[in-house]
Parts: sequence; C-alpha cells; structure tokens
Amino acid sequence: MNRDEMRSRIEAHAGPWDMLVIGGGATGVGIAVDAASRGYDILLLEQSDFGKGTSSRSTKLIHGGVRYLQQGNIALVMEALKERAVLRRNAPHLVHDMAFVVPNYDWWEAPFYGIGLKVYDLLAGRYGFGPSKILSKEETLRRIPNIRREGLRGGIIYHDGQFDDARLLINLVRTAVHQGAALLNYARVTRLMKNGQAFLNGVVFEDVESGAEYEVAAKVVINATGPFSDNLRRMDDPDAPAMIAPSQGIHLVFDRSFLPGSSAIMVPHTKDGRVMFAIPYLGRTLVGTTDTPIAVSSLEPHPMEEEIDFILETAGAYLEKVPTTKDILSIFTGIRPLVKAGDATSTAALSRDHTIHISNSGMITIAGGKWTTYRQMAEDCIDHALALTDLEIRPCVTRQLNVHGFHKTSEKFGSLALYGADASDLLDLMRADPALREPLHPELPACAGEVVWAVRFEAARTVDDVLARRTRSLLLNARAARQAAPRVAALMAKELGRDTAWEKEQIEIFHQISAAYLPL
Repeated sequence: MNRDEMRSRIEAHAGPWDMLVIGGGATGVGIAVDAASRGYDILLLEQSDFGKGTSSRSTKLIHGGVRYLQQGNIALVMEALKERAVLRRNAPHLVHDMAFVVPNYDWWEAPFYGIGLKVYDLLAGRYGFGPSKILSKEETLRRIPNIRREGLRGGIIYHDGQFDDARLLINLVRTAVHQGAALLNYARVTRLMKNGQAFLNGVVFEDVESGAEYEVAAKVVINATGPFSDNLRRMDDPDAPAMIAPSQGIHLVFDRSFLPGSSAIMVPHTKDGRVMFAIPYLGRTLVGTTDTPIAVSSLEPHPMEEEIDFILETAGAYLEKVPTTKDILSIFTGIRPLVKAGDATSTAALSRDHTIHISNSGMITIAGGKWTTYRQMAEDCIDHALALTDLEIRPCVTRQLNVHGFHKTSEKFGSLALYGADASDLLDLMRADPALREPLHPELPACAGEVVWAVRFEAARTVDDVLARRTRSLLLNARAARQAAPRVAALMAKELGRDTAWEKEQIEIFHQISAAYLPL
C-alpha cells in the first residue's frame, strides 16, 4: 500500500465513484473496508495521516464499556461485547485478552462491583473473554504488586480486550486497499460540488504534498471526520447546527516498574465521574484518562496542567510507588467526537452511541461511537448510503473478514508481533540489510527496518507518521523519539528521494509536535 500507487489509482479512475469517504480514522477506514468488501467502488480522502487524530490516541482497549452499565445503556454494552469478539477473531495479531483488577478498600465494594461485573459477564455470554471473580488480598497483590497495601481488602478480576489502535488502523487501510478501495492520506477536501438540484455529487481536494488539485465525482459523500464533522457540515450548509461536543482526554506513560504485573487496574469511579485505567502497554505503564470539554478541535491537542495533576493524584492514591511529573515518559492527548445531547451536564454523561445524519444535499455524517464498534458503525453507514443511490444492494461481509496481517500465533515474532503475517517479510527485509536491524534508540523497541517498511508499504510520509503511529515510539518515550528523529528522517529521505533540506524541516516539525508529549 503505497501513496503514489493510490494517487495513480485515483488519476486513472473514470466516472463517478460509488462512494466517497472523507476522514481516515477508525470510522472512515472501517466504512472503506465495508464498502470495498461488498464490491463497491470507493475512495477515501484524509487531510493528514491515517489515524492522526482520535483513532491513534485511545486507551488501547477493545471493550464493552463497564461504565456504560452505570448509564443503563445495555444495548451499547451488548453491541460492543459482540464486536469485541468479532475483532479478536478477525485480528488476533492485534487484539488480545487483558485481565483487569478492581481493587477493594471498603467493605461494600466487593459485592457492589462484583454484581456489576457478573452482569457484564452475562451480557457477554458466549462472546466473553473470561469470567470475573473475587480475589483475596494476597491474590490481588500477586497480580498488582504495586497496589497500595494500606486498607486493601482484596479485588475483583474481570477480562476485556487490549489492542494497538494505530497498528489496527493501518492494517484496516491495507485491508481496504486489498479489497479494491483507493485511500489517500494528505488529501485535503477544499470544496464540495453539487448538481443542478443542489445534491452533493463530488468534491475538490488538494494533494497536500504536491499542491495539485483534483476534482472527483461520487454518487454519495460520507463525512467521517470525527471531531471535525461540523466543519465539513458547514461547508455543505453554513447554517448547520453543531453536532459535536468535543471532549479532551489525556494519558500518561510511565516505565513498567509502576505496574510490574501482567494485569491492569480499573478504578471504577474517580472524582470527575470517569473510569481510570492503569494498563501494561508495550513494556510501559499507560494511565488515563481525563474528560475535559473543549471549544475547538485540533489535530494536535495539548494536555492541560490540571489534567496531568488529576491523573498523577488519582494514580498516586492507588499505587505504592507513586508517580510524579519527572517519571512521565510521554503524554498523549485525544479528542472524543461526542454527539451533542440536550441536557447533559458533562461530556462524561454523553452516550458513546453513534449517530447518522443526512443533510438536505444528501451528505451523510456519521459521528460518535467508539473504536470497539467501528465495524458495526461502518455497516450501518453503508446501509444508509445505499438507500440514497441506485447501487445494487449487497450484504455486509466484514463480520467474517480477516484484517490484514491476520495471524493466530504472531507472538512468536517477539517485538514484531503487531505486524502479524507481515512480520516474516519485515524480517526478510532486515536480514538483507543488517543496518536495518539496528534500534532507532536504546530506549525504543522500533528498529530501522520498520521505518523503511512504513514508507514502502504503509504510506508513511513524515517523521511524525513513523514515530507517532507506524511505530509507537512517541507514545512510549517522547524524549527518546525526539533523539531518534534525525535517524528516521535520514532513512525516510533515502526511501522517498528527499534532500537534506527536507530532513531538516521534518526534524524541526517533529520537535514542535513532540513538545506536547513532554511534561509541562
């Protein structure tokens, strides 16, 4: 999957596309997979890199959503639990079981949360990852050695799914391409086109790299731009009311010593009403998240000092080894594209259900939802799109469609397990050139060969693409990633045929971006 090949596919295309999707996050790419696998002719345009926004900045969980039980949203939980099982079956190289422990310090917590988690088990039914059970104090300490001992009565263990969001997304991009779709990153939509009846029938977009402008026609246009949905809706209709109530969430990353066991911690109720997780992740400890309403969405949101303090304070109340600002390896911030609700007083109270809206011009906007339910969202969206066209109705097949890289025992590839079936080809690439086996930095798991692979086969175009999303280097250790940037820029320049001026510019841009991942 090469960007130049994708652009050539677009330039060679004759006539209108069956469907055009704007937005290259989980929702948009999921729609491309669904449509292409049904046999439709589909084009997807992304203004920046695939997953640049929300879809690479999640808590890395494929889960039903324990806290949605508190909201009484049983339907959402059941749907998510089923989709969790589908995704583990279709992408076993990226989705795996994770045990979560809810520590108990008050007498009522074990029966209260125990009953709730048994309901969670029952809703999962045959899609469950494992039964919940009450743990003794000793069992809790064995699973979470760094849990605060004072007042600890025991815990409750339950099971959910963990995944790597950006790696899953790029695998879905490649799945869509294999199914015949064309997906182009760094393609910014600048204008919507309408026919004589004011019905939307195409767009004009700019190739951000070359500055070239393209006009493409489509039978239906889908707005899957997440936090930026309202911007596109107002390009269609300047008077369109706001749909999105954006909320910002941050995560802090520490070294493994803060969570040395193999289990995660779930704190079911923090002072801002959210759940807090502390999770083992790629050899680090990931802690989050906050829920802060914001006025404007951006591609590079910045953490707020009070958010950092909140997570440090909350984590410190549950861990014997208390994390401080100096222990932070990285901070990443994401924006939730929540759909506005009439009388909700906080974004934590808003539902994560997805919403589909069709404008007077025929533009379909899909908003809300969450990573776990991306496949069902895509299926619903395509079903709505078909109602607006004369295309032949074909059934969805993604419930049984393996995601690119599918491999049932990818753990045998060690640090390259996330590449699944691609790992053997990546290893061959590195065997052919020993220099590609070298790590990018002593404190990062990624090696030089992964940079070359990302450029050749995963449409990586910038240093940020590689360090933030194709590898997770920026999330794992921001300082180390900054130090690795010159090496990455040099490798990419060689692959892309760029000069030293490009390398210097890329390093400077990455230093600006990565500043937001360092403690304030």
